[in-house]
Amino acid sequence: MSDDVAAARAAAEERSALSHPPVDPDATAAYGDAPDQLIDFYAPRRSGGPGGPAPVVVVLHGGAWRASYDRRHISPFAAFLAGRGFAVASVEYRRGAGERGGGDAVAGRWPETFDDVAAALDALEPLVRTHLPGADPGRTVLTGHSAGGHLALWAAARHLLPADAPWRTDGPAPLRGVVALAPVADFAVADKLDVCGAGVRQLLGGDEHFAERRPYADPALLLPTGIATTLVQGRTDLDVPPAVAESYADAAAKAGEVVGVTLLDGVGHFPLIDPGADACAVVAEEIAQLAW
Repeated sequence: MSDDVAAARAAAEERSALSHPPVDPDATAAYGDAPDQLIDFYAPRRSGGPGGPAPVVVVLHGGAWRASYDRRHISPFAAFLAGRGFAVASVEYRRGAGERGGGDAVAGRWPETFDDVAAALDALEPLVRTHLPGADPGRTVLTGHSAGGHLALWAAARHLLPADAPWRTDGPAPLRGVVALAPVADFAVADKLDVCGAGVRQLLGGDEHFAERRPYADPALLLPTGIATTLVQGRTDLDVPPAVAESYADAAAKAGEVVGVTLLDGVGHFPLIDPGADACAVVAEEIAQLAW
């Protein structure tokens, strides 16, 4: 396939995924005082498993950690999962804004992006019990797309952070598993491939901080997690190429942990969160395998 054809197909996939109108949640709750510290809740629309309370799926949206993408673009995916019988919590978090005086948004905010994801996960259980009374927070699966996939893998590895990390936990998160979708899972490989337009360097505060902060932020350095993990990746993804996920899986294997990698032929970056794409049904099944 020529580069022009591949780029045209990727653009069509993105248009399709972003063409769905946003879906309003059943409830929204704050987990902090900042305007972006919010979680949208979607109640399950039907029974999706063997009975009993619905599992909880926590969704972390992508968008290169930049402010131009918020949780609204992934709301059709959240609603799709609710239609499959899951109780869904879609997390907003602070992202990188434009430079002072204008300019393109930078990727992420250090340390606020990480502060928010940690705080949201720590606040989740009581919020679920209040806003999703038919859900079982004891059966929680964490998922995220692209930059959100990075944050999902990172959130599941907080017990492996350096001892002085403010987000470190005493033990593994109480998760049934993680399903990371085209995740920015290995910062060394992502940086080499210029994923998200130098996004990983911007996320960590620029070139001068990249090496020192990687141990606090790079999922490939935070292994083994001891939590069941599956990566779902399109083979033709131009935004986050398969090499990034494969490198993470290799690092996990070297650490003594098996990470599942589901590679989808003829699939790029956005069909994984596009309710109109077959790949989205595959994602839902991967989540169900861990949730039930």
